[in-house]
Amino acid sequence: MDASRDNQSQSTRMAAIIVAAGSSRRMQGINKTWAMLGGKPLLAHSIGACERSGLVDDIVVVLAQDALAEGAQLCQREGWQHIRALIPGGARRRDSVLAGLEALHSATPPGYVLVHDGARPFLSTALIEQGLAAARQHGAATAAVPVKDTIKRAGPDGLVIETLDRASLWAVQTPQVFAYDLLLQAHRALDPAWDATDDAALVERLGHPVALFLGAYENIKVTTPDDLVIAEATHKRLI
Repeated sequence: MDASRDNQSQSTRMAAIIVAAGSSRRMQGINKTWAMLGGKPLLAHSIGACERSGLVDDIVVVLAQDALAEGAQLCQREGWQHIRALIPGGARRRDSVLAGLEALHSATPPGYVLVHDGARPFLSTALIEQGLAAARQHGAATAAVPVKDTIKRAGPDGLVIETLDRASLWAVQTPQVFAYDLLLQAHRALDPAWDATDDAALVERLGHPVALFLGAYENIKVTTPDDLVIAEATHKRLI
């Protein structure tokens, strides 16, 4: 294969970083990564969605250090073919994603990278397709859904400062999809002390626009034990 064709192939490849290195501190003693949903650990659902999509070439799974062995057993048991690496995460989400990006950079980096929370088990091929299409057009894109509730901004005293116009408000989800070089630049260039709850905020900080594509209301993030109950009901409805 000549160099031009190799570069073209690289530019169309997409990798996925599944982030699951959190402490589950709001789960009342439950490790949500390994909580069972539909007979499989929560983490297995998002990895499996990437495997089945036909759009993801490589997968990096970021786990807590003490979960790496269990993660390797899960991958072996499921027979997944696209796992590039299982790596330990950092103290913050931002640190964990950067570790995933660096793991991808150690070989031939992809053209695009999808970042998804391992605690969002209802990732679908449709969301992956939409995210990749939006990232190809804009360089950066995130799943999001219109806010349904009335949103008020309050001060430290709990008193309302203003009621926001929900017509312009979106609740952001993952997957988030980026040109790989753009996201790596955002992580490397910005002050490491500055934290962000998602990768889109880092890219925004560079001054690069981020597109929204329509997510799904069932694409919930499991954060509390009550979310697990909702997830189980959603899983039964979707299968």
